[in-house]
Amino acid sequence: MAPPGPDTTAKLLSRPEAVRWRRGVSGPVVFTNGVFDILHRGHVEYLAAARAEGAALIVGLNTDASARRLGKGPDRPLNPEADRARVLAALAAVDAVTLFDEDTPRELIAALEPDVLAKGADYEIEDIVGADLVAARGGRVVRVPLVRGFSTTDLIGRMRRGET
Repeated sequence: MAPPGPDTTAKLLSRPEAVRWRRGVSGPVVFTNGVFDILHRGHVEYLAAARAEGAALIVGLNTDASARRLGKGPDRPLNPEADRARVLAALAAVDAVTLFDEDTPRELIAALEPDVLAKGADYEIEDIVGADLVAARGGRVVRVPLVRGFSTTDLIGRMRRGET
C-alpha cells in the first residue's frame, strides 16, 4: 500500500490566518479567486500560470452561499466549499486557500494586500474586482489566458446531455 500523500490542510486558512501568512511570505504574493466547482484542466493551467507570476499563490474561494449568489444555477456549486478547498489545496501551484462569503473578493483583497492580482483573460482590467486596490499599492494586475474548451458550466451541460 502506498503511503498517504502530504497533508494539505495546513494550506486552508481563515481570513486572519491568511493575512498573517501573507505577511510572512518573502517575494510577491499572487491572489486569484473563484468558485472552482469541478476542477478541470483549464483551472489547473490557469492556477499554474497565476502562480508563475510571483513567489506564492493564495486562492480566495467563494463560499457555497457566495457562489449561489453568482447566479450560476440553483444547484451550484455541486461540490461543497470544504471539498472544493481541499481539492485546491492539493495542487502544487496553490500555496494557500481562504474562503470569502461576500459577493466579491474586494474586502479579502484589501486585507491581504497582494502584489499581483490574477484573473482570467475573459475579464477586462476595468471589470476585475480589486484591480484598483492592487494598482494603488504599486502592484500588478494580470489577465491569464484561458485554455479554450474548458468551462465548468459547459462541462456540466455536456454531462447532463450525456456527452463525453
